[in-house]
Amino acid sequence: MTEPPEVVELDAAATHVLRRQVLRDGDLTASVVFDGDDQSDAVHLGLRAHGRLVAVSTWIPRPFPDEPAGAAADLGAVQLRGMATADGLRGSGLGGVLLAAGCARVADDGRVLVWARARDTALRFYEQHGFAVHGDGFVDAATQLPHHLVVRRVG
Repeated sequence: MTEPPEVVELDAAATHVLRRQVLRDGDLTASVVFDGDDQSDAVHLGLRAHGRLVAVSTWIPRPFPDEPAGAAADLGAVQLRGMATADGLRGSGLGGVLLAAGCARVADDGRVLVWARARDTALRFYEQHGFAVHGDGFVDAATQLPHHLVVRRVG
């Protein structure tokens, strides 16, 4: 019988290999250290399957950019960053397992909103997991790829 994947808490450095492979196309010169990685309240989650790290994500308490001042703090918003699933495993459901675990943790912490700057190629994935696209698209400065904000209420 196959063991289910295990959600594990990581330090930021443990996310770097998958971030580089998936989010920076293996570019050894690209930075995979993200703003907020070292915040004391940031949480880095991974998914281990068959003895290896197959997905990573980072969850940083941070106001949703389009909420009026004060309202975002009241909502308890968390930004999802660096969501990456290993090559060859996207579409297998593993990313969804990690996303669900992270959203549950956000809700358990009493926060009610998760948001991300999602690549347009990942919008369908986020929508399938309860996120809504918010606002106009933009080109991300680091990747030069089209993105949209996505948001989900969790609490």
